[in-house]
Amino acid sequence: MDKRALRRELRLRRAAVPAAARLRAARSAAAKLVRLPVWMRAQHVALHLARGSELPTAPLIEHAWRQHKRIYVPRLSGTRGMHLVALKPGTRLRRNRYGILEPAGRGAYCPLRRLDLLLAPLLAFDAHGHRLGAGGGYYDRLLARRRMRRPVCLGWALSLQEIPRVPCDPWDQRLDGIVTEKGLRWPTG
Repeated sequence: MDKRALRRELRLRRAAVPAAARLRAARSAAAKLVRLPVWMRAQHVALHLARGSELPTAPLIEHAWRQHKRIYVPRLSGTRGMHLVALKPGTRLRRNRYGILEPAGRGAYCPLRRLDLLLAPLLAFDAHGHRLGAGGGYYDRLLARRRMRRPVCLGWALSLQEIPRVPCDPWDQRLDGIVTEKGLRWPTG
């Protein structure tokens, strides 16, 4: 199956999960992640502001703020660029051209090298850490700039988003692990 058809199928699969069940799954995933060393050591964490049928990130953001971690979220720049900017309680948000919430105003960008942990959205993942994103390539371009596997990059998803094999192109970037309501999974292979 090509990526376009696979994305369509996986969006339908994810959308079939009721919002209340997705929120319970997000709380469960967050509770598992915050007990792990990869989270406990992290002071600078990047994640996305979930929308639609994505696994909500609000429970994780709340944990991070309670633990005085610095949170950064994507903000689009130009036609194909994405930068990470600080998200603090009360940050004013706006919708970008894709309808995704992002900080409004002129917040400073956070360089990738400053991050300890980055959680990426996805439509599908496999046991080898391959991720199928929404198709814009924003995260692949961002992750291609990583050095020495820093920051640690984890997918944030429902366990039902796992598929046997994600089709890959040479520019696709692998994840270091995947967090679901079942826990953290480190890839094999």
